[in-house]
Amino acid sequence: MRRATRTTVAGLAAVLGLAGCAGPQEESAVPTQPTPPTSPADPGLASTADTPSTGPTPAAPSGRPSRATTDLPTMGPPTAPPSQPTDLRKANIVAGRITRGGAGPCYGLVTDDGREYALHGVGKGNFATGSWVRVTIGPADPAADCGPGTPASIVTISPVG
Repeated sequence: MRRATRTTVAGLAAVLGLAGCAGPQEESAVPTQPTPPTSPADPGLASTADTPSTGPTPAAPSGRPSRATTDLPTMGPPTAPPSQPTDLRKANIVAGRITRGGAGPCYGLVTDDGREYALHGVGKGNFATGSWVRVTIGPADPAADCGPGTPASIVTISPVG
């Protein structure tokens, strides 16, 4: 209801603004007396003012492109939950529970999704079995064998919680 009124007022303002920029003309196609605005308080005019006009749209002045008055596209509501995680995470950072701990240099780690890692890192600290950690991993050291799991080297390791 208000949208149609705003669109009409905006279109009228644009046409009047462009007509003022066209320069003096001998004959004016625009009447010099403005038409009185309609009031939504008038019940007879309120029903016609609320409905959008289906008549022809005003043409753009010659030599100027017209602007589209259509709505911008919007996304609809989702139809199902996402099939892939929507949060971006770094591939070289893992978090999980220590399954083989101690003072190192080898540690075992199992993530929440059940992935097992065989981590190697000299001087990275003492982590008890069952503690939760966050680890930044790097390429595995081919000389180190730290047991079952995906081999990786520890860049940083820190307790969680």
